Amino acid sequence: MTKKTLILLVAPFIFGVVLTALAQSQTPVAAPEVSPASSVIDNQGIRRYLLGPGDILDVRIFGQPDLNSTVEIDEDGNISSLPFIEEPVPARCRNEKDVQKSITEAYSKYLVKPRVSVRIIERRSRPPAAVFGAVRTPARVQMNRRLRLHELLVTAGGVTQGASGTIQVVHTEPEMCPEPGEVAEKIAAPATSAAGSTSDLGMLETYPIEGVKSGEGKGDPFIRPGDIVIVAEGEPIFVTGAVVYPHELVMKDRLTLARAIAMD
Repeated sequence: MTKKTLILLVAPFIFGVVLTALAQSQTPVAAPEVSPASSVIDNQGIRRYLLGPGDILDVRIFGQPDLNSTVEIDEDGNISSLPFIEEPVPARCRNEKDVQKSITEAYSKYLVKPRVSVRIIERRSRPPAAVFGAVRTPARVQMNRRLRLHELLVTAGGVTQGASGTIQVVHTEPEMCPEPGEVAEKIAAPATSAAGSTSDLGMLETYPIEGVKSGEGKGDPFIRPGDIVIVAEGEPIFVTGAVVYPHELVMKDRLTLARAIAMD
């Protein structure tokens, strides 16, 4: 077999191998799935959801299609745009069933035993809370129910090793529907905050991480919609000199010199 013949026989095989390699290199590789940060804490509180200004409701009167309407709760917390109903229907801090009863009573003046349904179309009364800093997954969290600080941290994947030991909370919105006695409790036992203000809006409240972990009521406060939660990051410190293992540490609360040296 001549050299030329050998080249002709081998060439198609090499060409096929090259084509196969090219095809494999051009085949798109599936990107790893990254689970996005949760934007809604959960759906456990939807049934207990209390209405507020900006929420959109679908109101239907069975057998009276002309009275069906889509309404928005106004800034005063009332429903003021129902057909033929002159008096506003209170809706702030009430659930769907309570509002449904009030609307049924209002239409009972004009209809015999009206059947009314009220359904939430959009929940727009509560801005999301934000958590960032020394957390694994910074996130904006839309809350369908009241939640405590530790629940928000769980949504963000927990704190990192770089956390200093304190968590800062800034309120940007007033408490819409406080629980009975909650305001008095907060006044009686406030967290560490800036002085000289009669309102807690914009104030920086500081909570120790250990208190949050223990689940104590005062150390694990309720978070409001719109709150900004910052897990403070510790400053790095370096242990060098006559130690067994020079190393770097994160400055945490109550970290003494002896503990820093002992952690080599």
